[in-house]
Amino acid sequence: MPEPESSSTPRVLAVQLLTVLDRDLPRLERIDAYMQGRHDDPYMPAKADDEYRLLARRAVSNWMPLLVNTPGQALFVDSFRRGTGDGARTAGDLPEWEHWQRSRLDARQAAVHRGALTYGHSFTITEKTRAGVRTRGLSALRTAALFADPANDDTPQAALTVVRRPADKKPGQARMWDGRNEYRVTFASYTDKSKVTVQKAGAHGATECPVTRFAAAVDLDGRTVGVVEPMIPLQNRINQTVFDLLVAQTYGSFKVRTATGMAPPVQLDADGNPVLDERGQPIPLPINVNAKRFLFAEDPDVKFGSLDETPLAGFIASLDMSIRHLSAISQTPPHHLLGQIANLSAEALLAAETALARKIADFRTLLGESWERVFRLAAELSGDAGAAGDFAGEVLWRDLEGKSLAQSADALGKLAAALGIPKRGLWARVPGVTRNELDEWEDLLEADDPDLQLARTLRRAAPEPEPGQSESA
Repeated sequence: MPEPESSSTPRVLAVQLLTVLDRDLPRLERIDAYMQGRHDDPYMPAKADDEYRLLARRAVSNWMPLLVNTPGQALFVDSFRRGTGDGARTAGDLPEWEHWQRSRLDARQAAVHRGALTYGHSFTITEKTRAGVRTRGLSALRTAALFADPANDDTPQAALTVVRRPADKKPGQARMWDGRNEYRVTFASYTDKSKVTVQKAGAHGATECPVTRFAAAVDLDGRTVGVVEPMIPLQNRINQTVFDLLVAQTYGSFKVRTATGMAPPVQLDADGNPVLDERGQPIPLPINVNAKRFLFAEDPDVKFGSLDETPLAGFIASLDMSIRHLSAISQTPPHHLLGQIANLSAEALLAAETALARKIADFRTLLGESWERVFRLAAELSGDAGAAGDFAGEVLWRDLEGKSLAQSADALGKLAAALGIPKRGLWARVPGVTRNELDEWEDLLEADDPDLQLARTLRRAAPEPEPGQSESA
């Protein structure tokens, strides 16, 4: 009788990770469908015709991309600052930041952030390539990770990403990483454990799993949730209201003219006899009624009237209320959703943006910790042991608030004058300034200051003190 496999063998880990993907995929695919505008149909009669179904398709008002993009556009990592050693400053020439630029993460970080906001989590893989250490994003729809404590651990025990799903009788392929090695995984389906094969591809070069999880929110049970899933019921309510509005607008938003006590004219054949339908009834002539025509009848007993149109104000008010609920629950300012920004004072705009600013601050805290782990992995793979153990480093987020340059200049000037904050320490607070611009300002300042140039030259020329010898000695 064969011995049971250890719970930590690569094949067992691969089976567990594929099982996690199979468990989470229906929920993640539903979130993805809502993000793409493929929503559940609104309620309609069981025998609804094609016209009703057409209105149901047109009733979809997809608010999900706006809920993701509004905080996502405020998440932009602009630089990295080491926390220890002589690198305890912002520097664009750090090896970690070179890895960032080599990976083109200025542009690609947005996909990682939006993936975390959409599904609740996304992933990155940091690895050595022929071009150097690089980091790239991994989709939550294809990637899973195992944690000993998913609520508190930032380092997974193992992670797997599907490279090719099973299709046309061809097996699926995946890459898997544990604390030391990378593996190639082949599988027939997510649930067929017997056809999972694992082959070692070699050591990945790090001392821990090189996959990093980016979570928008994690509870104490390790569950991640994004901004889309909690809003699905409200999105369905909005779609239902829009559908009811379209039905009322299509079938009842106009007056209906009526006539009683009058038989409609019928079609006549060449002999003057009524033309009959298949049931033997006379076929009435179409009546052309529009705003240019006047109705009259020769019979004095004929009465004309009208049926009032269905008021649409109630549907519009209901839609407005649902969108306001969406705004409150998602912490999205109402003027972002409703477009009503006229006659708002600066204080009112600030109050409306406060909840969103707090939400973005939460995202920056959680996602920033993940990026800091990516920088430590990049440093380790680059051979920098000191930076690999630097847990005091931090990412710097670009200030994307809508402040005018004049307001910021006035505030920064007052901070420098009243509190004595060094002016160079306030450079990063200038709206819209980039890392490259800050480096250029540093070079220009040194070029214009001969004393600073001399001090740096002497510092570089001074011999390094021997171990155990103080600088004063």
